[in-house]
Amino acid sequence: MSEHLKSIWSVISQPLFKIGENDISIASVFTAGLILFIAFRLSKLAEKFIGKFLEARGIDQGVRGSIEGFTRYLIIILGFFVTLDTLGISLTSLAALGAVLMVGIGFGLQNITQNFISGIILLLERPIKKGDVVQVGSVTGRVLEIRARSTLIQTRDDIAIIVPNSEFISQQVVNESFSGRTRRLHVSVGVAYGSDVSKVQKLLLKVASETPGVLTTPEPSVVFSDFGASSLDFDLRIWSKELWTSDLIRSAVRFKIDEEFRLHNIEIPFPQRDLHIRSGLDRDTKDPLPVESESY
Repeated sequence: MSEHLKSIWSVISQPLFKIGENDISIASVFTAGLILFIAFRLSKLAEKFIGKFLEARGIDQGVRGSIEGFTRYLIIILGFFVTLDTLGISLTSLAALGAVLMVGIGFGLQNITQNFISGIILLLERPIKKGDVVQVGSVTGRVLEIRARSTLIQTRDDIAIIVPNSEFISQQVVNESFSGRTRRLHVSVGVAYGSDVSKVQKLLLKVASETPGVLTTPEPSVVFSDFGASSLDFDLRIWSKELWTSDLIRSAVRFKIDEEFRLHNIEIPFPQRDLHIRSGLDRDTKDPLPVESESY
């Protein structure tokens, strides 16, 4: 049996080709592949361990995501270097190969490299992090994961969108969660001229205090924003921690405003327009036509 194993080992140890002065055999290629596989598996296990460790200590979700990403990439890079060392390829010998690869990257892999570097910048600067509610271009949603090349966004319609990392560097990004987990929401409403504005203010503040999801600190406020063409315009400003369901909170506030205004006979007017028709001559009698006026 030992003789049989020796013969197999001698076969797989036979050099297939050379890289510089190093002989590459089936055994060395298999060993290198095994090390790289173990590095990838170890990176995932380390990422989960670090995540649970930080979560147990109450570390913010976004910070945890950044540290988890760095841990994964660090182990993979170390595994890659060990793999090269197993094949007998030194970092010095990679210098010439690197110069050739840079030319190839410049022409063929420019977008991939740009997105990869952008991903590293996102992890370092942390303008966005896992769990943030962001808007980039026409995409709005929650950040699920920041990957090496792209970021996974979940929209409010539960649709996953993969956004290249370079989009977050080159475009204007709105991060609703950057300054904290509270956000000010605006609900605009107009009332008919002649309405009691003090009463309107009290009703709007009452609606804000009775709507679930609206914070009492900071306090809601009402701004008399303008004298509109057909209405007196008000802006109800409320604060909420429910960033993901902010549209539902605004909708609940509007339902409540309509209910309260109906109970207290406060009119929400529709636009008024006056139509004037100039007089002309009747084609048959040549007499002037009467002036007609209509409001709607």
